This record gives sequence, C-alpha cells and structure tokens, in this order.
Amino acid sequence: MRKVLALLVILLVVSVAGCIGTSNSTGTTTPSPTMTSSSSVYITVTDALGRTVKVPRNVTRVVAVGPGALRIIVYLNATSNVVGIEEFEKKYPFGRPYILAHPELLKLPVIGPGGPGKLPDMEAIIKVHPQVIFMSFVSKSEADEVQKKTGIPVVVLSYGTLKNFTDPVFFKSLLLAGKILGKEKRAEEIIKFIEEQQSYLENLTKGLKSPSVYVGGIGFKGAHGITSTFTDYAPFTVLNLDNVASNLSSKNGWVQVDKEWLLKVNPDYIFIDEGGLKIILDDYKSNPDFYNSLKAVKEGHVYGVLPYNFYNTNIGIAIADAYYIGKVIYPERFKNIDPVEKANEIFTFLVGKPVYNELAKEFGGFGKINLASGNVTYGLPTNP
Repeated sequence: MRKVLALLVILLVVSVAGCIGTSNSTGTTTPSPTMTSSSSVYITVTDALGRTVKVPRNVTRVVAVGPGALRIIVYLNATSNVVGIEEFEKKYPFGRPYILAHPELLKLPVIGPGGPGKLPDMEAIIKVHPQVIFMSFVSKSEADEVQKKTGIPVVVLSYGTLKNFTDPVFFKSLLLAGKILGKEKRAEEIIKFIEEQQSYLENLTKGLKSPSVYVGGIGFKGAHGITSTFTDYAPFTVLNLDNVASNLSSKNGWVQVDKEWLLKVNPDYIFIDEGGLKIILDDYKSNPDFYNSLKAVKEGHVYGVLPYNFYNTNIGIAIADAYYIGKVIYPERFKNIDPVEKANEIFTFLVGKPVYNELAKEFGGFGKINLASGNVTYGLPTNP
C-alpha cells in the first residue's frame, strides 16, 4: 500500500511540474502557453494621455489612426508592420512625404474614414488583426472605447505643440512607438537628427537683425487664405525671425487675422504656405488692390513654401522650409546651402526617398510667387 501511495505522489509531482513548465539549457523555466507569465509576453507602457496599456512583445502587425499617427510609424522604418490604413490617406495621397515615399501603403485595406475627430471602423480593424492600434488626436474615453470594442491595445501618440522642431512630447511618442516596435535605436537617431538640424539653424542666425516676416495660407483642418497664420510658426522661431503675428498676445498658435491688420503691420517679407495658394490666387483676382498695397508684394518679396500642416505636422517639410526661408532672408549666411538638396536629404533620412520634386509638382515648390500670374496644381482640401 505504501509503495502505491509513493508512486501516486511521484506521478502527481511530475504532472504538476509539467503544467508549470519545462527547463531549458540555461536552467531557467520556460512557461507553457496556458500558464505564461504576462511579463514574458507583454510589456506595460504609458501613452501620451497617461494611460497604462499592456501591449505584446515582438509586435509585427499594427494600424495607425488619426492625424500624424502613420507618419510616426513610417519615420521609424516600420512600414512593413502596417496592415491597414485610413480612407483619408487614399483620398488625399499628395502633399505628405511618407505616402509619396511609400505608395505601397495605399494598397492596404481601409480601417476607417480618417480625418480630424473621426474614429475608425472597429470591425474593419478587427479583420486585419493588428496587435496594437496607434492613435492620435483622441480623448482618453475615445481611446478606451476603441480598445474595449476591438479587444486590441490602443496606444495614443502626440506631436505636442511643435512651436519649434524639438517638442519633448513628440520625442516621447517617437521613443514610445519605437519601444513597442523594436525600433528604439531608430527613434533615437531621428531625435538626434532633428535636434542637429534645429541647432544648426539657430546658431546660423543667432544675433542677426531680422526684417519683419509673415506667413499666410496656413492649413488648419483644411485649407485657408492669406489671413490664416501661426503666431509661433516653427521655421520663423528656429531662424530667430521677427514674426509680426507673434505680437498677437491674445492669441496662441493658429489664428485668422484681419486684412486691415495685415495692411497695418505691412511686413517686409511674406511667405505663402502653398497648401492655401489656390485660395490666395483666387482671392487676388477678386481683390488685387488689397494685395498690391502690401509692401512685400510691391517689392517682390513674396515667396512660396511647401505646406507642412497637412494631417498634422510634417516635420521634415517644416525643417526644409526653414532652410529655404533662411536662404531668402540671409543669402550670405546660407550661401553654401541648396534648399532643394537639403530638402531631399531630410526626406531621405525620415521617409526613405527624396520626394521634393513630387511635392514641387503638386504645390509649386520653393520660389518667388507672382500673384497676378501664379498657378498651382493642388491645394489642400478645404474640408478633409
């Protein structure tokens, strides 16, 4: 009887050990699939909204929802991980270097409408089986709702305010997405690259007396005309330029100004965001006297820059614009810099291809603008 009991005890111990796991050559215990420790298969992260999210290790399938979310994934060289895109990306495939450089993304299944303030199609997301959903421009309740309805971890990313190129909130989002995708080194390289570009531009123009400058036609949830501007336009800030809109102390960020105000401040140089150039050219035909009364127009100091505020901030375009603006304002300081070559260098690093020529064909590219004879192929959508 004792032998039988002893045998039963041995069998029980062996059985329990088999449920717990098996030992590998290093002597550690590998959990079985049914009893896996969460720490070995998942990592816990804190997203841009302060939400604690448990995501799988070794993520290979993701989707990106909301303005700018997909751009971050492309910057991280993780396009092969994307399994679905928003209809917005297919409907407006121009003006964004990450799409121009990776047209293969447009062949992916649609996961929702896209556009500001629009949630994805939950069923469509479930069908493409992502392991993580990256989102931007959503509230905590919206992110929680998507996570609950899909059963898939939602990680919220953010660009911050981007008053210059080195916003710490944006950098944290790069590092967060990099950690989840196994691209930490690439995230660090991107941050270093952006910091170096900003530092170079700041040092090159430090201490110089700036003429007064203004940028019009800034896109914000769609295209706008000459009165659409930024009080803290990043290229102006980095170049230490005298942005006349920065004196609007009651405002911050994007603002619509009055034409009368623009006539009053009468800037030395006007730069036009070419996403709004079509609207401005049409407006000129209706009201040439207003434009021709501006000092910058009369003296031929009106220049076009590429639109960078299209489905959130295109950081690469913003930096490229700064080099061109610097060349216009301080030609001697920038005499060794070719803005087009520099733009392609920036795009190649960030998205993998030199896409300046494609952008120039769409919007006009860097150069002087003659409002009386100007034309443009594309404008930003007025109601995306």
